[in-house]
Formats: sequence, structure tokens, C-alpha cells
Amino acid sequence: MTSQNTAQTRTRVLLALWDLGGIQQQVSKGLLTKRIVSKTKKVADYQGIFEELHNQGAIAISKKGYSLISPKGLEALGEGLRSDGFKFEGTIVGTWAANALVKWISQINVAGSSTNVAVNGKSRAIASYDEFKSAALEVYDKLNQNYNLDDLVPIYRIRREIGDRVSREDFNTWLLEIQEKDILQLQGGSIEDSAPDKIEDSITTKVSGLRCYAKRLNV
Repeated sequence: MTSQNTAQTRTRVLLALWDLGGIQQQVSKGLLTKRIVSKTKKVADYQGIFEELHNQGAIAISKKGYSLISPKGLEALGEGLRSDGFKFEGTIVGTWAANALVKWISQINVAGSSTNVAVNGKSRAIASYDEFKSAALEVYDKLNQNYNLDDLVPIYRIRREIGDRVSREDFNTWLLEIQEKDILQLQGGSIEDSAPDKIEDSITTKVSGLRCYAKRLNV
């Protein structure tokens, strides 16, 4: 690969990993390579890219898969996407790549809000319940309006929009506190494609079991 092709491939790897939820959980090797390996290449061709990103502290590698490390991984992805030389190879762009870019851009467009995931790869951590409530409700309203969700917003989408600005434990605790104060009602139901990662990013309580959707009560 030329240096420019290497940089483009590196950005595609980071974008795919971010889109697959790698900032919050480990993405299996098979799932990631299915996204990024083209018909003219082999998995081995990407080994150098993985090692380089790992050495930079942008990704973590285990026997089972990969994860994106914040903030270094987000910074590298943001820089790659903003690079003048970045482009997709070939004449057809995969649907996943186009959708991932739309998602990335939509989060940059709320740069002035507390729900922003990354501008220049950086974001401010949520340190209190009040901050979390503000961010969660803002994300709820944005998703509900943009995707016509009929006031039932999937909890996994709220979690992923807020991203690594809050730990999984604090997200669960504070979202349940929002419910206790009758601001949101957490409801059961089934995820559209029953994807295990989406179910995992929902909330399970000892009393009520799996809660997949949030409904705002004080509209």
C-alpha cells in the first residue's frame, strides 16, 4: 500500500469499528473484517494497520476482537475523516460506510450540546446525575424527532449516542433514577432485529427484567 492508501484504510478501519459500537464494547474479529476486507484483499493485508493503530493507543486487540480506545481512537478517526486525501476506493461506496458517515456527521452537528460524541475527537465526561439527565433527554428528543419513533426511543440508541462520556454502570443507575422521578418510563418489548449487542445495551433490572425502550412522561 502507498502511504495515502494506508491512511485511508486506517480511517476505514476506525470508522467501521466505531460504527459497530467498538467504543463501548469489543467487536468480534469476524464482524469487523467482514466490513472492511474487500474482494481483492485478504485479512492478512490489514494486519499491519491493526498493529499500527494498537501501537498508537487507538485500538485494543484481544484474542476475540477489537475495541476503540477513547480519546485516542476518536481523535485518530476524526483526523482521518477530515484529511484532504481521504476518499473511498472504487466507484461504489458500501451502505455501511455511507450510514456511518451520516451518523458521525449528525453527532458533530450537535457540537454545541452536551450530547456531542466528538469534535476533533474530544468530548466532556458526564460527572453528575443532572448532567446525565440533560444529555439523555436531549438525545431522546433528537432521536424521537429525527427518526419518528412515536415517543418510544430504544435505550441502546440513547446509550450509544451518549457514548463513552459516561460509564455503563452510571448510565444504568442514572437512567433508572430518571424513571424513579417520573421523567422517563422504561418499557419492555423486543428489539427490531433481536441483535445481542442491542439487547446488551438496553437495561435489565432485577424487578422488571429487560427494558428496551424509554418513553418521556413530562412532555
